[in-house]
Amino acid sequence: NLRCIYCMPEDGIRLTEREKILQEPEILRICRVMSELGITKIKITGGEPLVRKGLYSLVRDLKRCEGIEQVTLTTNGILLKDKLPALKKAGISAVNISLDTMDRAQYQELTGKDCLLQVMEGIRAALEQGMRVKINCVALNECNEFQWGKLAALAKEYPLDVRFIEMMPIGLGKAYQGSMQEVIQKNLENIYGAAKPDSGAVRGNGPAVYWEFPGFQGKIGFISAISHKFCKDCNRIRMTAEGFVKPCLQFAQGVDMRSLLRGQTDDKELKQVFERLIYEKPRCHQFETEKADESLEQREMSKIGG
Repeated sequence: NLRCIYCMPEDGIRLTEREKILQEPEILRICRVMSELGITKIKITGGEPLVRKGLYSLVRDLKRCEGIEQVTLTTNGILLKDKLPALKKAGISAVNISLDTMDRAQYQELTGKDCLLQVMEGIRAALEQGMRVKINCVALNECNEFQWGKLAALAKEYPLDVRFIEMMPIGLGKAYQGSMQEVIQKNLENIYGAAKPDSGAVRGNGPAVYWEFPGFQGKIGFISAISHKFCKDCNRIRMTAEGFVKPCLQFAQGVDMRSLLRGQTDDKELKQVFERLIYEKPRCHQFETEKADESLEQREMSKIGG
């Protein structure tokens, strides 16, 4: 329901036929099999997951899968306020909200919609519901630098974390110059004073590194895939809405689980496929090189779960 400039073409995308989208029983089967192999945490992302019909029952049933400890959500926040009570009841305990600017006009320019006020209402509502809240900002060079301090201020005003993400050169993102962690951190320290590494408990499940700023209720995080390559610690795999499972964002390799699910593949065979996929997970990404070949992902982020 947005058209973010680095994620989706301005005129939108061709919608996928419904029969090609995984249905809830298929998603649940995959997650159950993966949980038996040791996966305990699931994040529902997008596109925008809040536009998916049947999201509540999906979350509820995922939470009921033996071995699944946590189900969280990444959203643009536009529809969040009204859907929060049902989401919380279904089992969502934390939300990541994508937000690149606090300027209403720039928000519309970046996303194609004048919806900043709805996003802010969603953030406040999530905090009132007692949910763990993280704000995700893609730091764009010569675009939203003047907003970094204002976004970081959310972690000062509210008990939430704000994370700055380095742009990954995938799809439309190749056309935009991202800003590196050191540049962003220096910008924030010029405003709020010197930061120190977070000394508290582990704050997330993935690659973000957190810093403490004086007087802040929350933390400032950095997801720095380019300047601070974290591939050796990567603990994630990604499944698209069509059931294609990817062990690494940059590479095109993966497995079409939909075909296996709709064939005669039993759970034992599915486990063997997953085990092989994880074993063959690329050692590291190669964003820093100019290499271009058929092994690299050619699709836009909107089609692989941006």
